[in-house]
Amino acid sequence: MAQHDLDAHIRTYYADHFDEAGRLVTRSAAGRVEHRRTRSLVAGLLAPGSRVLDVGGATGAHAGWLAADGHRVTLIDPVPEQVAAAARIGTFDAQVGDARDLHVDDASVDAVLLLGPLYHLRSADDRHLALTEAHRVLRPGGTLVAAGISRIAALLDLLLAHDERPSADVLATLLDDGASPYDPAAGVFPVGHFHDAAELRAEVQSAGFTQVTVTGVEGPASLGMEVLPPDDALVDAGCALAEAADAVPMIRDLSGHLLAVGVRAAS
Repeated sequence: MAQHDLDAHIRTYYADHFDEAGRLVTRSAAGRVEHRRTRSLVAGLLAPGSRVLDVGGATGAHAGWLAADGHRVTLIDPVPEQVAAAARIGTFDAQVGDARDLHVDDASVDAVLLLGPLYHLRSADDRHLALTEAHRVLRPGGTLVAAGISRIAALLDLLLAHDERPSADVLATLLDDGASPYDPAAGVFPVGHFHDAAELRAEVQSAGFTQVTVTGVEGPASLGMEVLPPDDALVDAGCALAEAADAVPMIRDLSGHLLAVGVRAAS
């Protein structure tokens, strides 16, 4: 499927079928762990009063707390309905836009969040465009935080969470190059690409970022927590396990999401 067709499915999916804020807060323990861990990791990178660009920020699940913490936030998302919902929060600017073509001045922000765009872009060229745009708008010394969906977690999901088992060829292709086996025309999640930690690090570095690290967000219990309720005890345990797993790179790719952090080098 061409990217412009996938883009159309993305707009329809998020406008008509999916509640991104609900996924992170009420749907499952995994969503709450993802939200809490991402918030903790991002908050620790920001100086007080930072100017933050939340690209692909959906309905404002992260922009809201960032603004409440005193940061100056602009949310950009390609889905007008999500931007309208985000704007109703009223504490940050919300605009319709595309990660590959940001209408933002050069070297004008302290941090860029790409917590959704990379896994919705099929080609390495498009992902590179999004990353180089983030690099362009960051001031020297500014921070990028970019998320990918783990291809190992996607593989386990295909094997365990679906009635119809995929073929060996489909699984091999997913592991080899991260190509999505899902058909967005069927109304399923319109993912474009699955990463592993090494690939995500390489893509961020190729866009000019330095000091690049990659963290597993939800930890090795990620898939199991997708079917567990979002109660406090489970979320606390999931976060503790994910934090402990940070020290074990070999299990990082079992997390549902991978989080890359990079810095635009000082001029």
